[in-house]
Amino acid sequence: MTDIPAAWAPPSLPIAGHDATFPVRRIFCVGRNYSEHVREMGEDSRELPFFFMKPADSLLPEGRNFPYPSETQNVHHEVELVVALHKEGRNIPRPKAREHIFGYGVGLDMTRRDLQGEAKQKGRPWEVGKAFDHAAPCSRLYPAAEIGHPTEGRIALSVDDEERQVGDLSQMTWAVDELLSYLSRYFTLLPGDLVYTGTPAGVGPVLPGNRLHGTIERIGDLTCQVMPAAAQG
Repeated sequence: MTDIPAAWAPPSLPIAGHDATFPVRRIFCVGRNYSEHVREMGEDSRELPFFFMKPADSLLPEGRNFPYPSETQNVHHEVELVVALHKEGRNIPRPKAREHIFGYGVGLDMTRRDLQGEAKQKGRPWEVGKAFDHAAPCSRLYPAAEIGHPTEGRIALSVDDEERQVGDLSQMTWAVDELLSYLSRYFTLLPGDLVYTGTPAGVGPVLPGNRLHGTIERIGDLTCQVMPAAAQG
């Protein structure tokens, strides 16, 4: 009998001000949730939320470098508010949604834009453009019990100190409680789930050597260095 591989250890995120970590189960992402980003992607309508997923092991906790992925010439940054859940729920009423939130973080939905665009044109799934290795950088989590539930505040991303993206959480088409309520109609949300809540306008390409810095007012920030694939840190 061949050896059985060791059990997979779930990825986790540090928790600000605490020694404990937050084990991550699944990563849900919502598309086109800021009106200016909708327009820059060639759309102009308020549609119902739609979601895609990244594997949990695409998580890249803060302090680690982002290796430029293979088979692409056009990787984009997308800074996002990340919501971490600690309570199971299905068909969650909007007024009850916050009860399921453990905390918040700053995330980057890294995207192989050329491969995503090709998939869109051919009517294919987005995984090749969105779900690759290290595609979900994320900061430490900030517990809602300590910072509350921000519904407004500046969200921004700079590349090598040049500001590329800027917006406000209040500009979300669908607020966090609406997103969780809607998503829970299709999935039983579980402790350890993360929800990336969409990005403001200004998405653009990154190159090896770039330093990315995302920040969200009242929550925190995330710094990530882009490295050649062979120089993963």
